[in-house]
Amino acid sequence: MTQSCDSATSEMVQPRRIDSNTAERFRSWPSLPAMFFERAAENRERTFVAGKISGEWKHTRYGEATLRVIDLARRLKDLGIQPGDRVLLASENRPEWGLTDLAIMAAGGITVPTYTTYTATDFEYVLSHSGATGIVISNQTLAKKLLPAIKKNNNLRYICTFNLLPRTLTEDLSIPVESWAQAIHEGDRSGWNVLDDPAGYAEDIMQSVQSLKRSDLACIIYTSGTGGKPKGVMLSHGAMLSNCLGAYDLLLDFGLDHERFLSFLPLSHSYEHTTGLLFPISIGAEIYYAESVETLVSNMAEVKPTIITAVPRLYENIHRRIAQNMNRTAGIKRRLFDKALEIGRKRYETPSDLSFADKALDPLLDALVRAKIARRFGGRLKGFVSGGGPLNYDVGLFFNALGVKLLQGYGQTETAPVISCNPPSRVRIETVGEIFPDVACKIADDGEILIKGELTMEGYWGDPEATAEVLKDGWVHTGDIGILDAQGYLTITDRKKDIIVLSGGDNIAPQRVEGVLALQPAIAQSMVIGDKRPHLVALIVPDMDWVKQWCREAQQEVDLTKLRDQEDFKKAVMQAVTTANQDLSSLEKVKRIAIASDAFTIENGMMTPTLKIRRHMIKERFGSQLEALY
Repeated sequence: MTQSCDSATSEMVQPRRIDSNTAERFRSWPSLPAMFFERAAENRERTFVAGKISGEWKHTRYGEATLRVIDLARRLKDLGIQPGDRVLLASENRPEWGLTDLAIMAAGGITVPTYTTYTATDFEYVLSHSGATGIVISNQTLAKKLLPAIKKNNNLRYICTFNLLPRTLTEDLSIPVESWAQAIHEGDRSGWNVLDDPAGYAEDIMQSVQSLKRSDLACIIYTSGTGGKPKGVMLSHGAMLSNCLGAYDLLLDFGLDHERFLSFLPLSHSYEHTTGLLFPISIGAEIYYAESVETLVSNMAEVKPTIITAVPRLYENIHRRIAQNMNRTAGIKRRLFDKALEIGRKRYETPSDLSFADKALDPLLDALVRAKIARRFGGRLKGFVSGGGPLNYDVGLFFNALGVKLLQGYGQTETAPVISCNPPSRVRIETVGEIFPDVACKIADDGEILIKGELTMEGYWGDPEATAEVLKDGWVHTGDIGILDAQGYLTITDRKKDIIVLSGGDNIAPQRVEGVLALQPAIAQSMVIGDKRPHLVALIVPDMDWVKQWCREAQQEVDLTKLRDQEDFKKAVMQAVTTANQDLSSLEKVKRIAIASDAFTIENGMMTPTLKIRRHMIKERFGSQLEALY
């Protein structure tokens, strides 16, 4: 196996752990529905998906899911879906989401997932741009946002709803609206025993599935849009199946066996769609849907997941919560925790510095500290996987030192999405890991990472010009700058579009600076700017727990709109920035700050649904404050 560190093309990376027969199975599945039906037949009594209803987990087994997918696919065909038709799916995470996605594909259609945080204008754009002929909606709130777009659209032939909608919402529509349960009932063929005769029961649907090829489009995923209008990324069945092979190869280090995933990132994002739905199906795993981000830790304790995939923001928040709890702890408990961190860091960074006493104490710390941390996550967790943005090194080191594997990976929607990830047995926190099997990677002359393989997108829907800018001779130009070392590990050094170029010509990656700032207890979020300026300044969102504590001690009202202009408060926040500056180079240091009156959230448009900040939106809102710092 060879890998390229220059502008020459690297050879295809072959599986490192997976046996040839299993690898061939992943490569031979003709489509995602074909994979699902095969795996479901092997695991029909096992839980496929589970969601919490009225305080109890409700389970759908693979065998039952098979029936529902077939019945819904049949009903979609009855309603007029044709091969290649787009169907818009607007829903929060829930068991019906994946079943509907599979049914759309099994009927020959193409799923167009949308975010629940979309505005009415967003829905109108995606509905019109994709040319969808059908819609699946989960609830009344989303229906209200979609109705104006529906009434303007002449392509639509049907609407299906997970929850019944009031007649007042749909009575003036000229197209049929039926519930998900009704659609399944209409597609049901009573009298057949599908488990004994699946081919006979589903002959019409299986003919549709058998006509699908790996090169056919499976979905069009609109980018969450950190700037400008979203683009519809066209992904084939083969692209996501290739990702499933890579994930299987990677996680064999964990000893895959009866895996259970806890899903909470939006399924409308390519990261969760592939790693939280399609990959679990490929290994016959169970998928539980978290109630919310707020209940995630308690859901972990209930569900006892083995694998969790999430974005860096989640791990930063958990790190902050654990650190804050320990800061309020004293005595032997605190000393043991600090010692566990110290030895864990040594074991990773400088194992030669481990003393005899360290080695003797470490097993005891496993039992007294690390086992307790593990129980907070359910007790069966094999590892966290981080993607969707750069993971702060100190956060990664924190978890790995405490015995929780945190694997940083890398990818883009345009690559289905995963390109690389750290293997559990050889974690290198500062990198985004090894390139996935069957993926070619090369570094262009200007340092840009280029990717080629079955995982690459087919292009942007209806946008040949944008396609030509990113997809050249089969290579996806990622827009990221990186280094591929001799061991095959990829390190991201910069993001072309986000690079800040100071007036002196020096380049700075803002995500690194923001990641260091986020480690301070006083700072919840930040955005730095400095393009064509002599130094960096930052907009700071203070941590509200820290704010409340400061206000108690200063006998002040908890009101950021008033506090942000008070010199004592600004000095306290700036002190946290000064502390963070100690871990930054002279060029990266933040010289001055402004304090935001509001947090960056999905609801106010300043974060994407996968918790990345929208820089253009933040500048639009707080630009005058930031410019005043110069």
